[in-house]
Amino acid sequence: MSAPPDLPEIVARAFAVSRTAGYVSFCRNETGRLLATLAATRSGTMAEFGTGCGVGTAWLRSGLRGDARILTAELDDRLAGAAAKIFVDDPQVEVLSADWSTLLDKGPFSLLFLDSGEPTQVGVDAIADLVEEGGLVVLDDFVPCEMWPPITGGRVDSLREQWLTDERFTAVEVMVAPDASTILATRR
Repeated sequence: MSAPPDLPEIVARAFAVSRTAGYVSFCRNETGRLLATLAATRSGTMAEFGTGCGVGTAWLRSGLRGDARILTAELDDRLAGAAAKIFVDDPQVEVLSADWSTLLDKGPFSLLFLDSGEPTQVGVDAIADLVEEGGLVVLDDFVPCEMWPPITGGRVDSLREQWLTDERFTAVEVMVAPDASTILATRR
C-alpha cells in the first residue's frame, strides 16, 4: 500500500511508517481530510486516543495552526515508537506510549479524536468532561445506518445512540465514504 501523491507530506510519512511497521489499521483518507479541516478551526490542546502508527495524528497535524498542540496516546509500545519517529522534531505533537487514560488529567481538549469502540470506554459519560465547552469529539469507524434506532450487526448501536442523543452535545453522523461514517459532537 502506498499513499496517494496528493497527501500532505506529514501524512505520506505516516503512511510510510505504517507500511514499514506492517500496521494496516489506520485513519482513512476521507476521515483524515475531515480531521485536518476540523483541526484548522481549533486552538489549544487536541488529543487522540489510540495513535496506531500516527496516520490520524498526521492528518490532525496537517491542519494545525498557530500554537495549538496535539497529545496522542498509544498502548502498544512498538506502534507508539514508530509514530514518535514521525514527530520527533515537532514540538507541537507529543506521542505517549501509554493507555489513553494517561491523558485524563491533561484536558480539557479543544478536539478529541478516537475510534468507536466499547461504550463503557468511549461513551458520552466517559468522555464528556474531557472536552472543553465548544470542543469537538470525533469518533470514527462507524458503518452508516439509515434507521432509528441505529442498528449495527443486528443490534441497537448503543454507542452511536448515546452520542447522537446526549443533551451535553450537539452531534451529527457524517458519511465520509459510502461504507464509513463519523460522529461529530460539539460540547454545549
